[in-house]
Amino acid sequence: MSLMTRILAMLIAVFPMTLVMNAQDDEFDLLLQRSESQNIKSISGERLTNRGIVLNPVPQHIAFMDEGYVDISKGIVFVDVKGKFRADLDFVPKVEKGLKLIVDYGSKAAEKHNVEKLPGAYVLNVTARAIMIAGYDEQGAFYGIQTLRQLVESPACAGGKLPFVSVSDWPDLRYRGVVEGFYGEPWSHQVRLSLIDFYGRNKMNCYIYGPKDDPYHSSPSWRFPYPEKQASEIKELVAACKRNRVDFIWAIHPGKDIKWNEEDYKFLLNKFILMYYLGVRSFALFFDDISGEGTDPVRQVDLVNRLNADFISIKKDVKPLILCPTDYSKLWADPSPEGSLSIYGRTMDPSVKILWTGDFVCSDLTKETMTWVNDRIRRPGFYWWNYPVTDYARHILMQGPVYGLDGTMTSEDLAGFVSNPMEHGEASKLALYGVADYTWNVGAYNPIDNWERGLEELAPEVKDAYRTFAIHSCDTETGYRRVESWETETFTVESYSDEKYAAMLEEFKRIETVPDVMARCSNKMLLEELRPWLVEFGKLGLRGRKALECLKILREGDHKAFWNSYVCNLMTDADRQAYNAHKSGTQKLQPFYENLMNDMAAAFYEELSGKAFLRPDTSIFMKLKGKAEYQIPADAERCVVLFKSAPVENTVVRQLGSDGSLIVEIVPDGAFVSMDIKDGAVIADILGEADIFEVIFTN
Repeated sequence: MSLMTRILAMLIAVFPMTLVMNAQDDEFDLLLQRSESQNIKSISGERLTNRGIVLNPVPQHIAFMDEGYVDISKGIVFVDVKGKFRADLDFVPKVEKGLKLIVDYGSKAAEKHNVEKLPGAYVLNVTARAIMIAGYDEQGAFYGIQTLRQLVESPACAGGKLPFVSVSDWPDLRYRGVVEGFYGEPWSHQVRLSLIDFYGRNKMNCYIYGPKDDPYHSSPSWRFPYPEKQASEIKELVAACKRNRVDFIWAIHPGKDIKWNEEDYKFLLNKFILMYYLGVRSFALFFDDISGEGTDPVRQVDLVNRLNADFISIKKDVKPLILCPTDYSKLWADPSPEGSLSIYGRTMDPSVKILWTGDFVCSDLTKETMTWVNDRIRRPGFYWWNYPVTDYARHILMQGPVYGLDGTMTSEDLAGFVSNPMEHGEASKLALYGVADYTWNVGAYNPIDNWERGLEELAPEVKDAYRTFAIHSCDTETGYRRVESWETETFTVESYSDEKYAAMLEEFKRIETVPDVMARCSNKMLLEELRPWLVEFGKLGLRGRKALECLKILREGDHKAFWNSYVCNLMTDADRQAYNAHKSGTQKLQPFYENLMNDMAAAFYEELSGKAFLRPDTSIFMKLKGKAEYQIPADAERCVVLFKSAPVENTVVRQLGSDGSLIVEIVPDGAFVSMDIKDGAVIADILGEADIFEVIFTN
C-alpha cells in the first residue's frame, strides 16, 4: 500500500512527461497517495524493572502470591489433558515424578478456573502444589504455555526457580498480527518460518500472505496455480502457522487486470480451491493500488458475496473473508452515500472484514478515523497499519518504538489489527514485538518499556550495541515521521560547552564500535539484514568523532593541523552515495556532522581572512590543472592556500616578482600552505593539480 514515492517524485522532476504518461497508462498513480503529516510526535512511556520478569504481551492481570518459589530445574510431570501440547513444552524437562504441570482447555476447565469467556483467554497459576494452565479454547491454553515459557526464560527465574504467581489474561482485539503486503523483495521462506514462530510466542494469531511482488498473488499470474516448489513452501507455512495457532490467510490481488466475466470468476474460484488443497482455511481479497474497471465497488461486492455463497459457506472450516478496498484510506475515499465504502456497508455480507489504513496511507490509529470508516462500512474496521514498512523509503530501517496508537481501542472499534512490516523480516521483529503487546493489552501498552524489552529479547548478547543502533534508526525522513535520537543533545559552535562536547564525543565513539560488537549477535539472519546499515553507522560514528576532534584543534588555534584534519573528514562522493543508500542518524547525528563541519569552515575562514563566509558548497571548489595565478594585494602580508584534499601531490606554491623571477617556493605539507609575502612579490603562482578551497591574502 505504500511505495517509493520520494524516488518517483525525484524522477518525475527529471522526466515529467514520460513518467506521468506511464503512471496513467499503467495501473495507478501512487504519487497521489502520500500526504502523511511531517509532524514528529513524542513517545510516551518509561522503562520499568518488571521485577526481572519479562512477559510479552503484558498480561491483563498478574499477581505474585508471596516470596516463595518452585524449582523446576529438574523437570516437571506434564499432564496434557487434551493431548495437544506435548510439542510445545520444549523449554522444560519432562520427568515421571515431581511437580505437575497441568494444561487443559474448554468450557469445563475455563469455568472451574474462572477464565474469561473470550477466544484466546487463559489462566496460569504457579503454586507449591502444581502449575495449572486453563484455556478458554486451545489457543488460550497455548498462550498460557507461552507465558510460562517467558516466565522460565526471565532473568528473575534463572536456574528454574519460578515465583508463586497467578495470571488471568485475554486479548483485547480478536485478530492480531501481520500482513506481508509491501512492495519489493518478498520474504524468504526461512524468514517467514522464523517470523511465524515469533508470532506464536508473542500471541499474535493472524498472518496475511499478500506480498505485492508475488506474481501468483497478483498480476500477471493470479489466475494460475503456484509452481510445485512455491506450493510446497506454502504448505509448510500453513503447517507452521497451525503449530503456532496462527491463521494463515492467503490473499489474492486480482484487480489490476480482472475482467468482470464468468471466465475470470471461475479462475478466481479455482485458485481458492487450489489454495484450500494446500491447507489454507482463511482468505483475503485485495483491491488496493489499482485503477480501471477493477475498482468498481458494485462488482467487487457481487464478487465477494458470490464467493461467500459458492465457497466460504460450503467449506465449513473456512473463516470469513477479509477485503482490502480500493478506498482504503480517508485521504481519497469518497465519503458520500454513493462512495464504495458506503456501498460495502449496505450490500456486502456483514461477515466480511474490511481493511483500513486510516487517514493516510501511513498514519496513527485514532478513534476518529475508525468511527469515520465504521459508520460507512457498518462494522468494525480491520486496521492495516503501514508501519514499520519502508517500501517508500528503502534507504531506511525502522528500529524505533511502536507508538501513535490510541490506548482506548476495543473490539467495538476494531475487528483486528495487522502491521505491514519491512522487506527485512528479522529487522521487523522489534516493531512486531510492540504490535503484539499493544493489540493484546491496549490500555496498558507502554511504548518505551516494550521497546527496551524487545531489544533485549531479540539480541541479548549485544543488547547495548543494538540499542545504540536502533535509537538512531527510527525516522523515515519523509512520509510517516518518527522520533529518533531522543537521548542525544547536539550543539553548535556558538552553543559549545565542555559537557555537551564530551557527551557527543562519547556517543560517536560508542557508535564506532557498534558494527564490531553486533558481529557477535547470534541471530545471523538479523545481522545479515542489518549489515549494510551497520557499516554506514560505524562510518558515521567515525566522521562525528573526527569532526569533534577538528573542533578541539580549531579552538586551540592550530590552523594548519585543523585544516589538514578537516579536509580529511569531508565526505567524498562515494562516501555520500554509500551513506544515502543505507541511512541512520538522519534526525540528529548526520545533521550535527554536516552543520559542525560547515560551522567550523566558516569560523576558520573568518578567523583567517576577517571576511564573512558563505557556507561551503561543492561548487566553490576549483579543480586546478596546470597553472593558476593570483595577484597579491599591495597591503597583503601573508598568503594562505587552502586545498580541498590532503595530501596534495605534485603541487607547489610560489611567489613571483614583477619580472617573473622566483622569490619563494613551497611544497604543500598536507592541505594547508601559509607563507609570508616577500618584498617585491606580485603574483602567487600555483602549479600542479589540486582542488583549491580558497586563497586568502591577509595583512
